[in-house]
Amino acid sequence: MNIDKPLVNRVAASGIITLNLEDFFPKEEIVVFDMKDYLFMELILKEKDFRAALKEFDWTQYNNKNLCVHCSTDAIIPTWAYMLVAIHAEPFAKTISQANPSAFLDLHYQSQLKAIDATLYEGKRIVVKGCSDKPVPVSAYMELTRLLRPVAKSIMYGEPCSTVPLYKKPRPKKGA
Repeated sequence: MNIDKPLVNRVAASGIITLNLEDFFPKEEIVVFDMKDYLFMELILKEKDFRAALKEFDWTQYNNKNLCVHCSTDAIIPTWAYMLVAIHAEPFAKTISQANPSAFLDLHYQSQLKAIDATLYEGKRIVVKGCSDKPVPVSAYMELTRLLRPVAKSIMYGEPCSTVPLYKKPRPKKGA
C-alpha cells in the first residue's frame, strides 16, 4: 500500500446516484377514521345517528393530517357515507382517502413518483436505497424501477457500498 497516495472514496467518485424513497414519505401524520365505530352492532349504518355523530365529532384533530377513511369490519357502507365524512373533514385534513394507511401510502407514492422527471437520470448509474426506517411500500420500489429502466444506465438496490444489481442497459451492438 502506497501511503503517499491520498485515500479516494471510490463509491463517491463513481458517479452513482442514490435515490431514497423515504424522501417521498408524507411529512404529515397519517390518521384513520374507521367507519366501524359508527355502525349499529358494527354492521348497519343508521343515517340519522351517523349524521348526528359526524356533527358532534371534533374534526380539528385532523388538522393538516392525511386522513384515511375506511371500515375495518365486513359491512356494506353506502357511498354517500364516505362522501359525508369528506364534507366534514375537508376543511381540516390535508388529504382524504378512502383507504387504509397501507393503501394510502401506495396512492401517495404513485402520485409523488409521477412528478419525477426521469430524463434527469438518462445514462446514470442509480442505486435505490434499501433499508428504510419508514414503511415505504414495495409498490413504490416497483414504480420507481419502471420509471427509471428506460433511461438509466444501470439500476441497483441497497447501499452504494453493497448493492444488488438489477438492470444494466445493453451496450449498442458494434456496427449498428
